[in-house]
Amino acid sequence: MSHSFSISQSVKKPAIKSAGGVVAAQHITAAKIGTEILEQGGDAVDAAVAVSFAMGVLEPWMSGPAGGGAMMIWREEEQKAYALTYGMKSPKSLDPGAFPLSKDGKAADLFPWRAVEGDLNVQGPLSIAVPGTVAGAGKAHSAFGKMPWKDLLQPAIKEAKSGLLVDWYAALIIASATRALSKDPHAAATFLEDGQWPTIAGWTALSEKRIDQSLFAGTLSRLADQGPDDFYSGDIAATMVKDIQDKGGFLSLDDLASYAIEFEDPLTIPYRNSRVFATPTLTAGPTLADTLGQMEKLFTPGSTPSPESFNAYAEALNNAYKRRLTSMGDQDAPHAPSCTTHFSVVDRHGNMVSMTQTLLSLFGSRVVSPNTGLLMNNGIMWFDPEQGHPNSLAPNKRCLMNVCPVIGEQGNQRFAIGASGGRKIMPAVMHLTSFMTDHGMSLEDAFHHPRMDVSGGDVIIADEDLDPEIISALSQKHDVTTTKRTVFPYAFACPAGVSRESGVNSGCTEIMSPWGDAVAEEGVK
Repeated sequence: MSHSFSISQSVKKPAIKSAGGVVAAQHITAAKIGTEILEQGGDAVDAAVAVSFAMGVLEPWMSGPAGGGAMMIWREEEQKAYALTYGMKSPKSLDPGAFPLSKDGKAADLFPWRAVEGDLNVQGPLSIAVPGTVAGAGKAHSAFGKMPWKDLLQPAIKEAKSGLLVDWYAALIIASATRALSKDPHAAATFLEDGQWPTIAGWTALSEKRIDQSLFAGTLSRLADQGPDDFYSGDIAATMVKDIQDKGGFLSLDDLASYAIEFEDPLTIPYRNSRVFATPTLTAGPTLADTLGQMEKLFTPGSTPSPESFNAYAEALNNAYKRRLTSMGDQDAPHAPSCTTHFSVVDRHGNMVSMTQTLLSLFGSRVVSPNTGLLMNNGIMWFDPEQGHPNSLAPNKRCLMNVCPVIGEQGNQRFAIGASGGRKIMPAVMHLTSFMTDHGMSLEDAFHHPRMDVSGGDVIIADEDLDPEIISALSQKHDVTTTKRTVFPYAFACPAGVSRESGVNSGCTEIMSPWGDAVAEEGVK
């Protein structure tokens, strides 16, 4: 499959190491914003809040305030992990009858449900669910934040006022969704130029084109001044609801005002001589626990990943996904593009945050609230539109997410990892966890090691740079397709993680992510 790519090119992304805090994010500017918060005396949670809102500005097609997600938090002084899930929820007035099934075919986006006429559950105002990201950030901040909420949103406001820089990667992402964005006049006005993607200058020209995000900046400014409650019961809520209802959506003020979340006890997963803390219930955490539980019995750890270990990975993942798909109801397509963002934070004291947030599809519902500048989610697509199934569409119902943020520990090492990439997220988290705990890899080595994706499809997708003996062993038992690890599209999930060992922090992101990087706090020795 990779015959058109260079066979001699090598890509490396060294892990950052520091006695100070480290932030690893899918956009380097957001990572820098997080470390600046740490340098000002902020907690890891403060940095995560700042990064969360910054990512919604810098990478708006992946996540934003009108999305949802989950996080794992580690409090060093307490030696305790906390789980917080703030997924999207279907509106109370949602009518399943508003999504008539097509006579044949599958949905056009991430999930192989029965197709809905006009893809009304995939994009457009009917696909919008109740968002949770602001509630999640607010809950974490009220529990553990040290800096004022208002201060944490200022970097995102500054970036929004400057506008989204259209470089080659931003232009590529927008171009990939041009047809869908053109269907909503306000999304088209925000992201497109005369109905086309924003063009950049020629091969060698130096230019700077930016997308106007001034409306979004105004919404963030009000959110900074009034606090997270305004998003659910104040002027932001009222404006957002009116915009969506004017477009024909179900979202109501009562939906927002009644949205509530609480901290949960995390899943504590014992794995050989390590422990992994994961989010429970409607995430991929339970499926990770299922996978790791099997792996303990399937292979003996060695100094490096072997054909035996990769066959064990494949067997455990296949079994776990069969159970997930039949009992939990989540059935997104294995070829689904990465439409989420993940970032991890460790501060100088050892507190950690592993946080994943999403709009679900690329650009979510492809609907922009015209008076807030918010790009809205399409969380309704998480539900099966056909009734009588485990995850069938219904009003006032929580969405089942693929997110899998974790905190892991073994000996003197603790790590916070997660990824974007739909159903590919959990296998990536499993691989990284095993690489570090079973095979003694550093965070940097784990992120550079080739992986495979086994996420419920009929075919295993293997990185062509895996040891030929591993690929051969997998091929004897499974249908295997090899592919190259590239920038776009991603054949594998896109992880970001931090680690702490003997007082030294490190961080790394997906090596092929063009914007992703880890940044260390300056001036700490």
